[in-house]
Amino acid sequence: MAVTATMVKELREMTGAGMMDCKKALVEADGDQDKAVEILREKGLSKAAKKAGRIAAEGLVKVAFAEDGKAAAIIEVNSETDFVAKNEDFVDFVTKLAEMVLAGDYANMDEFMAAEYGDEGTVQEVLTNRIATIGENLTIRRFEKVAADGTAYAGYIHGGGKIGVVVGIETEASADEIQVVGKDVAMQVASMNPKFLDDTEVDHDWLESEKKIAREQLLNEGKPEAMLDKIIPGKVKALLKEVCLVNQKFVKDGDVTVEQYVDSVAKEAGKPMKVAKMIRFEVGEGIEKKQEDFAAEVAAQMNK
Repeated sequence: MAVTATMVKELREMTGAGMMDCKKALVEADGDQDKAVEILREKGLSKAAKKAGRIAAEGLVKVAFAEDGKAAAIIEVNSETDFVAKNEDFVDFVTKLAEMVLAGDYANMDEFMAAEYGDEGTVQEVLTNRIATIGENLTIRRFEKVAADGTAYAGYIHGGGKIGVVVGIETEASADEIQVVGKDVAMQVASMNPKFLDDTEVDHDWLESEKKIAREQLLNEGKPEAMLDKIIPGKVKALLKEVCLVNQKFVKDGDVTVEQYVDSVAKEAGKPMKVAKMIRFEVGEGIEKKQEDFAAEVAAQMNK
């Protein structure tokens, strides 16, 4: 069967593959569109596998909220370059994934990757196809959904999706009533990056490590060992004010703590409010990024 330009155009629109790849697939499939799609997917899987080992440390964080504000979701999807992260198709893809997390109840990443992404196949299949089409490694790194009784959620996205925050306010107030205070607290989390919500969530091992560091610092400063047990508690208290969200100075008003700010809003609303949850995703945090040496790259190309 003769392969026409119209057939190639239709296949390209269906798959996002290049013109020549579409033509070759149609020739191989003797003009059968469905078979040509399968051939391209098979080749796409092969291409995607080669790209899967490349470091993806750029990307996007998206949040989604239930209409009544009683549930929220957050997801991070990584790409290799910031250019792809700003691509409209990529942004739409991550947005839909966030909405899927909100609507579903996925116990782990495997379960989520096996979920159906509309009529395009599973999340894993769609991701693999996008890797082949875009030409970069893409990874769905992490996601979380929260929906606690008596809690309303708000959030904040910074830098076009470089940092995403979800905050839960335990209250009898509606989601609309906590939106301003919720966003203010979420902005605090984004900017100050607290390690813990409050004193009760402080990791014991981390705290003990900080105490040891403080002890060594004091000894190096020449402080008598007999005085250390009196000095260290004060240092720990000061440290907790820095790393616990509710104890931090409120960025919009340094005269009050975050907890005092929330209490003042609650008093004005006539309804109790308490920060009960915080989730902060920052794109690429903890991922070792590849250091590009452009001079060496150019030299290598010239020597080929």
